Amino acid sequence: MIQSFDTLLNKFKAYLAANPFEKEPVGLYQPVDYILNLGGKRIRPVLLLMAGNLFTDKIEHSLPAAYAIEIFHCFSLVHDDIMDAAPLRRGKPAVHVKYGSNSGILSGDVMLIHAYGYLLKSTRHMEDPRAVLDIFNRVAIEVCEGQQMDMDFETRDDVSIPEYLKMIELKTSVLIGGALEVGALISGASDTDARLLADFGKNIGLAFQLQDDILDTFGDSASFGKKIGGDIAQNKKTYLYLKARDRADATTLATLDRLYANDTKTEESEKIKTVTDIFTKLAIQEDTERLKEDYLSQAFKALDSLSVSKDRKEHLVALSNKLMGRKV
Repeated sequence: MIQSFDTLLNKFKAYLAANPFEKEPVGLYQPVDYILNLGGKRIRPVLLLMAGNLFTDKIEHSLPAAYAIEIFHCFSLVHDDIMDAAPLRRGKPAVHVKYGSNSGILSGDVMLIHAYGYLLKSTRHMEDPRAVLDIFNRVAIEVCEGQQMDMDFETRDDVSIPEYLKMIELKTSVLIGGALEVGALISGASDTDARLLADFGKNIGLAFQLQDDILDTFGDSASFGKKIGGDIAQNKKTYLYLKARDRADATTLATLDRLYANDTKTEESEKIKTVTDIFTKLAIQEDTERLKEDYLSQAFKALDSLSVSKDRKEHLVALSNKLMGRKV
């Protein structure tokens, strides 16, 4: 029986609650429990379970791997927040703020190690778990590469659109694709089907990030859940910004350069409005929407090619459309 996202989410939450990090020394493990219980949508672990559920009705053996994906994701958040000096995570004090940077680094390290332990629990039934470990290793490395690219971009004025798309693929999309690929292999999928799910996840992840970029500038703050214009205020080199630079004439380009050079004479609200007006004039939102839809098309093409019946894919399709805010 195919289970819904909410059903699988509840099963994952129950597994998480049954496997707390209540260990000694408290100073090492308390931050781990803290970040794992800050909430979040739990999209990645549930996607792993949904991928497995495409090929088997028994998903219990996949729960440790789902936990491994969530632990790894939260580990990356802990270290990212330290590097970004971010004070908050999901509306609460970040780990390094609450427990100190040293504890954040060390607790993050131990999370990565425990992630491998939980991953191996889900592969005990497999004759050769090396394929799953290879995927996890590749994804872990690529996430780190994406984070480094993101940091490098902060001090570069020559970031290209292909570079930006590669960065968000590594930093955001590969973990989504990897979760789906691992979930499929653990549940007996063929290598071909597992790779198709990885491709589906990668393209969904890219589409989702572009959607997030659009909403940050053109969305409604009440439904988006964040202040509109945050990317502009923080001088983030998003696809919208990079595309605007490609299309701008000399005068408009000079304005963008001045505003993104932390011009202290311009109020933040005025900066956001001016840049948004430039994006609108250059039809940047429409271009970004087209690219997003192209990634979505590639994602659903991969999903259509899976060797499972259409009805077994319905929950995955519905979740993807919900994440994209599509009403179909």
